[in-house]
Amino acid sequence: MGAALPLGDPAPDDGMLPDGIVIDGPFSVYLHVPFCRVRCGYCDFNTYTATELRGARQDAYADTLLQEVALARAVLEAAGPLRPAETVFFGGGTPTLLPAGDLGRMLAGVRDAFALAPGAEVTVEANPDTVTGAVAEELAAAGVTRLSIGMQSAVPHVLAALDRTHDPANVATAVAAARSAGLDVSVDLIYGAPGESLDDWRASVETAVALEPDHISAYALIIEEGTKLARRISRGEVDAPDDDLQADMYELVDDLLETAGFGWYEVSNWARDDAHRSRHNLAYWRGADWWGFGPGAHSHIGGLRFWNVKHPAAYAQRLAAGTSPAAARERPDAAARALEDVLLRSRIREGLPISEIADDRRTAVAGLIADGLVEAPAALRGRIVLTRRGRLLADAVVRALTD
Repeated sequence: MGAALPLGDPAPDDGMLPDGIVIDGPFSVYLHVPFCRVRCGYCDFNTYTATELRGARQDAYADTLLQEVALARAVLEAAGPLRPAETVFFGGGTPTLLPAGDLGRMLAGVRDAFALAPGAEVTVEANPDTVTGAVAEELAAAGVTRLSIGMQSAVPHVLAALDRTHDPANVATAVAAARSAGLDVSVDLIYGAPGESLDDWRASVETAVALEPDHISAYALIIEEGTKLARRISRGEVDAPDDDLQADMYELVDDLLETAGFGWYEVSNWARDDAHRSRHNLAYWRGADWWGFGPGAHSHIGGLRFWNVKHPAAYAQRLAAGTSPAAARERPDAAARALEDVLLRSRIREGLPISEIADDRRTAVAGLIADGLVEAPAALRGRIVLTRRGRLLADAVVRALTD
């Protein structure tokens, strides 16, 4: 059911923003759908199976979330001119466990409250088993432009190690349904699962490439405290991910995707061309504003961060009472914002301007170039851009630029 929420200052019941918040720049929307049929052993997202809902109703969720949309409009309208949403992202959980009509109503509510910018990107995450031709058509008719399919692996024993229950054959079916409906397609992969070999990983990447998606994400498996997989590792039932093997897997996926015509634009993300990058995720990495709707969702508006109560029942109860679902909020100081800026923007292909690094840390750039972590030509143009080795050691680069 997800990690504990961070600590912060109390959030007001009306959800109003504090004085001094500047509302400008791009605006995005995240819609959290916290329902899953089965909890994957590695997952610590804020998600709930049917037995964990404790009074929350999945069939009422769209109406509940739309109450927060109305509250957000009032809050943002009081703080300054409303901005159209440039990107909308349905994440989870498994958004496609809800009827496509419910997702469409939620998107319509966002459109009515804020408007969508021309050419807005609207993404829905999907489990392959939940995508049919009819679902894809209904999502497209509602205004969805992009489907992100949770493939994770093409190898049955790797899926079993991750507790993924979908039929691998349904990935191709879901991609075909999305294509037929005119949707862009992304597929998500995970590497480093217990028992996964380099040959297993090659098979998964090659299978994903053969599907001809527009975008591929490949994430190293991270063992999160409190998950089923973490407990299995602590009991010695399975091995923890091997760092060297995961590095080999990263280099392999980068090679295979480059050969297939994909370019990296963030450490874990590749697109067939610039037009098919995830604009929503780029908004996060660039520090744009977004409002996260749903239980446990986080928001960032004008430098203020706030997050909602975790459980769907508590979330629904607050909104039913006319109260903001925000649990707490914080306003990071300049030093914290600068650190976060380096942490996020150094991960993307466009890089981080050297001029935005603290004066006393710019001398570290020469050492990073010498160590093969930062591209020398980009540095001469005034930007920090990671080499492949730098992407593997991104945390070390951040430390060198900030400590």
